[in-house]
Amino acid sequence: MAMRDSIELEKPAKRTGFRVFLRRLVREKPLGTLGGVVTILLLLVGIFANVLAPYGENELIPDARLLPPSSEHWFGTDNLGRDILSRVIYGARISVIVGLSVSFLTTLFATFIGVITGYVGGALDLIVQRVVDAFMCFPGILLLLLILSITGPGIVQIIIVLSALWGITHSRIIRSAVIGIKENVYVSAAESIGCSTTRVLYRHIVPNIMAPAIVLMSTRVPLAIINEASLSFLGFGIPPPTPSWGGMLSGQGRMYMIEAPWMAFWPGLALAVVVFGVNMFGDAVRDLLDPRLRGGAGSYRQPTKKLN
Repeated sequence: MAMRDSIELEKPAKRTGFRVFLRRLVREKPLGTLGGVVTILLLLVGIFANVLAPYGENELIPDARLLPPSSEHWFGTDNLGRDILSRVIYGARISVIVGLSVSFLTTLFATFIGVITGYVGGALDLIVQRVVDAFMCFPGILLLLLILSITGPGIVQIIIVLSALWGITHSRIIRSAVIGIKENVYVSAAESIGCSTTRVLYRHIVPNIMAPAIVLMSTRVPLAIINEASLSFLGFGIPPPTPSWGGMLSGQGRMYMIEAPWMAFWPGLALAVVVFGVNMFGDAVRDLLDPRLRGGAGSYRQPTKKLN
């Protein structure tokens, strides 16, 4: 009885994983927290662009060509008399659509290829990995320009091309995680009792690769945004008159850079702040969720009992 009294069971507070993640994010990653705020603002601006923008994305304002920033037009106007603040706000919607769509589809493609090749192995894995090697040999921007010159510019083309290329090349991240997981005892036990391949993948492999998959998704968002801006700057991205930060930097932005520098300054500043913030948030998510890093997901375990 005395021995039982000497053992004090510690009742951990009921905390969800999300709350623990937020607490660690604020305490350990101040830049990541700032990046998370920037990411949330980007989402809100993109969703409520119609409400926040004082003018339409291509609304022509009479007698308002090349006006400098003022109380009426905070970011000034362009060479056609369009409000730059409104176009920057609508450009955030393009960044949200491209960033989230490309990151989600990239993770989906990479997970599908990585899980199949990593689990099956053999000749299938050998052939697929040689194809991945071939794609990784080409410079990414040149391959994107080549494919988009064939398919033509457009937001749908950019999303599909970026997702397919990155899904193929980043499948090795998921594949390496699957190869490590399939050697565990519980996978062998499931196979020995006659579980089908689909059940093994669904119940034992896929749930255990969620951490690298989430990390992959979070780190692809800023790269998708900056690649879309680069392609739009080169004329292979979002065609005008749809406002895109990269497109606003190109064309008229470069032509009137001396006469009206605000035409290039504000979209460039928005792009820099958003890419920096989302990148910092993605790095923080990676550091906190990746179990291979010290202080990653493994430290989320809560103690059950304590001996005095």
